[in-house]
Parts: sequence; C-alpha cells; structure tokens
Amino acid sequence: MKFIGHLFLRSLLSARIIGDIMRDLASCDNADAIPSEHVLECICELLNSIGYTLESMPAGNEAVTQVTGRLMDLKSRKNKKGKSLYPMRINFMIQDLLDTKKAGWQKKIFKAAAKTKDEIREDALKDEKASKNDGSQVVIAGQRPAWMDSKDSTPGAKPAAAGKEADSSWQDVPVKARR
Repeated sequence: MKFIGHLFLRSLLSARIIGDIMRDLASCDNADAIPSEHVLECICELLNSIGYTLESMPAGNEAVTQVTGRLMDLKSRKNKKGKSLYPMRINFMIQDLLDTKKAGWQKKIFKAAAKTKDEIREDALKDEKASKNDGSQVVIAGQRPAWMDSKDSTPGAKPAAAGKEADSSWQDVPVKARR
C-alpha cells in the first residue's frame, strides 16, 4: 500500500483511481460486506501515507470522507455475542487514523535522532546524577577489580593497605636492548 501511495504522491496515479481503490477495499457500496482484517490494515496504511494530499483534492476529499465513515461503521460493529468484529489491534489502528485525520493529518513520531558528542555527555551526566538517587552504583566498565591490585593477586586476598602503593609491575613493559 505504501508503494501505491508513493505512486500517487508522485502523480503517477490520480485521486479518482486511489479513491476507487479505497472504496473497493472498504466495500463502501455494499454495507453488508465485512472486509477482512488485512484489508482494513491496507486502507489505514494507505491513508496514513497519502491522507493529507488526497484530502486536499476534491475527488480525494470525497473518497476520504466515504472511507473514514465506513471505517467508523466497521469499528463500531458487533458480532452476535456483543464483541467487536475486529481485534483490538485493528480497532486501535482505525482510531489512530481517525485521530490523525482530525488533527489535520499531523502525528507524533518518536524517532531517535543522531546526537552530538556534547549531547551524549550531557545525557551521561544526567544519568549518573539520577543513578545516585536510586541506590545504584556506577561501575567503570573494564576496570580491574580491587582484589587484583593487591600484592597477593589471588581472589579473596585483602587489598593493599591505604597509603601503601600496590605492586604495579604488571603495567610495566620490559624494554629489550636492540643489538
């Protein structure tokens, strides 16, 4: 459906053709017909893709009005047991489409945008400050454990006493004399 919508947006399909496609999918001519779930998904996807542009055209505005009216009717229909004909996912999809149309085809999209290094540092500082309030501990990834810094480098050995320097010979790289 997005493909068909993009063809319309690039003026390769007319508003009349798109309107006919949507009316056929929604079975606007036959009120007793019940379209399947995937058909309603297609209609919602198509209208979310091209609704604003389609509604700005006279033929498209008429089609959008008919199809959204049909979608509201289908959403409110119940089966014999009193339950909705369609699952909640489809009902919410239809409601989202109707809300988007009501808001002038504007909707919020939560997309993570690329951040600069400064923004990342600021976020890290905020996270660090916030983490101190909840009783958590900030640990530096890749830092050697304290028990490895003691003279006796066995697990469970007591770390070097405060004021004394730990043996850091493991950090020194021996230099061989060149011949």
